[in-house]
Amino acid sequence: MTRSSKSADLAGLFAALADHTRLRLLNLIGGREVCVCYFVEILRQGQPKISRHLAYLRRAGLVAARREGKWMHYRMVPPADAGRPRKARSRLLRAAEAGDAGRCAATSSGTLPG
Repeated sequence: MTRSSKSADLAGLFAALADHTRLRLLNLIGGREVCVCYFVEILRQGQPKISRHLAYLRRAGLVAARREGKWMHYRMVPPADAGRPRKARSRLLRAAEAGDAGRCAATSSGTLPG
């Protein structure tokens, strides 16, 4: 990797972290996988706005997404894995896929995780 591409990657990282909403999203994700419906409920903001910010974080390599039915679930990407494709899925993803696809646990059960 050249010096200019490293600078561009670093600039992209800082740009992703420069927004208050994106920092709040990262804080809410913490060390777990979270559904977009959870962010909508907690932040009281529209789903399109939250999804736009999460897409920005994905492009910066800070979070990864997984679709379950019509819901998207996000988790933080460990720094060692950032920028490199993942060959094996984590135990968390395999466990989540074994659950009930197509419904959001946060909205269907009436309780929010965490």
